Amino acid sequence: MLAGAGDITTKTGLGIYIYTAGKSMENEAMYSADGDFLIVPQQGDMDLQTEMGYLYVRPQEIVVIPRGIRFTVRCPTGSIRGYILELYSGHFNLPELGPIGSNCLANARDFEAPVAAYEDVDEDYTIFCKFDGQLFSTVQNHSPFDVVAWHGTYYPYKYDLGKFNTIGSVSFDHPDPSIYTVLTAPSDRPGTAIADFVIFPSRWLVQEDTFRPPWYHRNTMSEFMGLICGSYDAKEGGGFQPAGASLHNTMSAHGPDALTYEKASNVELKPTKVSTKSLAFMFESCMMIGLTDWGLKECRKVQQTYNRESWVPLKKFFNGPKQGRADLLPLHNGKKNGNENGNGNGNGNGNGN
Repeated sequence: MLAGAGDITTKTGLGIYIYTAGKSMENEAMYSADGDFLIVPQQGDMDLQTEMGYLYVRPQEIVVIPRGIRFTVRCPTGSIRGYILELYSGHFNLPELGPIGSNCLANARDFEAPVAAYEDVDEDYTIFCKFDGQLFSTVQNHSPFDVVAWHGTYYPYKYDLGKFNTIGSVSFDHPDPSIYTVLTAPSDRPGTAIADFVIFPSRWLVQEDTFRPPWYHRNTMSEFMGLICGSYDAKEGGGFQPAGASLHNTMSAHGPDALTYEKASNVELKPTKVSTKSLAFMFESCMMIGLTDWGLKECRKVQQTYNRESWVPLKKFFNGPKQGRADLLPLHNGKKNGNENGNGNGNGNGNGN
């Protein structure tokens, strides 16, 4: 376990894990009594056998295995690695589209259910159960995949992230990153979620008079990011690698690194396609995410120079007065300070000071 928040016993919150395996499970199965698994493969294909049937899942696809569903993992292409978000609270849904309308983002038609299958095998199987954050095991004398038929809406499913219908600004500035939400688990506070699964896929950037990388910001949501492949367009200075991760907790300031800022501030603003060979994602939560001892120390993978290499090199470009008050500024024909889009003088990324 890498990080998490909430309380498993009261079914609130989430857990975040890194997984890896070098061989297939044989006469073994697992289930979690704690929550739904959202699995994001980063390396290697997974041939999943579940009580409802088979799902073959590749990198740049995801799979959701609901609480209590038994499954086994086979590794047909060799070793596997990736990320898991375990949702203790409720289940994942498609986000409400609001004014977007009836389609775009992740369309319901593109989610795939298992290929129905069963086996009648009288052999010993070891069953692993994740219960209250601990693993337990028992042995039974028959296959757990002997379900001959099923019906209903409680089943595992997969989704190809390449089918995500991306939308964005065609004028200026940035929409909220929620437009990249694939799945969400809403909280009891409108507009926030216990967990959002967000991706940053291949897309066109066409905004005028705009600093196009993600802006510098603080957020009431906690942001855990991972990289499936390639390089993230807001972190060109290194450090954020495939199979790596970053965590910017509630109200922690963050944004593009210095190299990205320099490049984006001087580039010609013509239509540009980004992330053509990369795919980053984000687990976003309204909860404050705490790191485990393994995630903070024992893994020995924390980049101690992250702040120094990412943001310390940023230069200050503001050359206005040392102090200022809006009610003391002279009015110039009723016009606001800033450009025609209402952005004030800032550090060059479109955010006003």
